[in-house]
Amino acid sequence: MSDNARISGKGAAIRFENLDTDQIIPKQFLRGIDKKGLDRGILYDHRFDASGAPRPDFVLNRPEYAGTGILVGGANFGCGSSREHAVWGLQQFGIRAVIAPSFGEIFYSNAMNNRLLLVMLPREIVEPLMNDVDANSDNVIDIDVQALRVRTSSGDYPFELSARHQRMFLEGLDMIGLSLQQRAEIEQFAGKYWAEFPWTRDVARLTRDRLDLA
Repeated sequence: MSDNARISGKGAAIRFENLDTDQIIPKQFLRGIDKKGLDRGILYDHRFDASGAPRPDFVLNRPEYAGTGILVGGANFGCGSSREHAVWGLQQFGIRAVIAPSFGEIFYSNAMNNRLLLVMLPREIVEPLMNDVDANSDNVIDIDVQALRVRTSSGDYPFELSARHQRMFLEGLDMIGLSLQQRAEIEQFAGKYWAEFPWTRDVARLTRDRLDLA
């Protein structure tokens, strides 16, 4: 089985319902013009107090959960604003997958398109899974993307994934990479379209040239 077909790692329970993207990555960490350093802001108000000191009781600050790669969260994980930074920051923090009963719709699309795997399992499975990772910080969660199974020391659970998203994970593709798999068809369509409507080709470049903005 290829590395893309399996995500395994230490799990940590984030016991919040309706954890929104403003909590996942607060607005003060969105000032940059690139993706660098977003991991510093992940769950900042949960990880740090008002003075900036780490909260020792928060799960991701506890030494035994260092290197956590999979979060187990509450329902409606990632609701709120559409900031894609929440996904990028989680990935920079080392998170490769999130398991929860449900996810915010936009967050789900952002995550899957960036290859942050989101797995939906029923609440009656997620709750015991949270208890397992709370009780044992060495409890490894194994997510088999090929077989669509989540396996832990306490169970083996099926989950669903669209064929498109499963292919992206198995082939190591993000949304752009998946689109480029159809490059030949795209170029063929564009060629036919420009032949029929030649005035639509390179409109931006032609306008810049005409206005001498190059």
